[in-house]
Amino acid sequence: MSSFYINMLLFLVLTTLVAANPSSSTSSAPTPDHRNAWYTTWHVHVVNGLSNNKILFVHCKSADDDLGMHNLTVGSETEWKFKTTIIGKTLFWCYVTSKSDRIHARFDVFWEDNDLFEKCAWKHCIWTAKDDGIYLMNVPQSDNEFVHNWEWDSGLLTNSTIV
Repeated sequence: MSSFYINMLLFLVLTTLVAANPSSSTSSAPTPDHRNAWYTTWHVHVVNGLSNNKILFVHCKSADDDLGMHNLTVGSETEWKFKTTIIGKTLFWCYVTSKSDRIHARFDVFWEDNDLFEKCAWKHCIWTAKDDGIYLMNVPQSDNEFVHNWEWDSGLLTNSTIV
């Protein structure tokens, strides 16, 4: 390989590294966006914020992973971490229920979307089940945002798995 091609290859590698890691002397870091989300190690948390010592049953999945079934006591959580796919199709969803109240919810907890990324501060998506519904923590604003209502369990659900 000629020195011209080697120099070009080195130039491309160096410019890519500089673009991915701007120096700390820059006055403001670039805002991350959907195109580089796969660099991030994401953490999803599902928290039991119910009252009266109610147990929250949680079962989360993706197209590739079944994260198991968990019975969470009040104040506890289940959490997992992952990296997104390069093609931008990562999706996790959960089924949660408080059997003592006969309520449940099915909802996405991670999908590739800049609004979600910003609320999760590009690292932690924190979902909390409360008595009145499901909330997502807007991390930069330190505020829980209402996202989902509970659905009444009519008794038709005979097991607690995601369909």
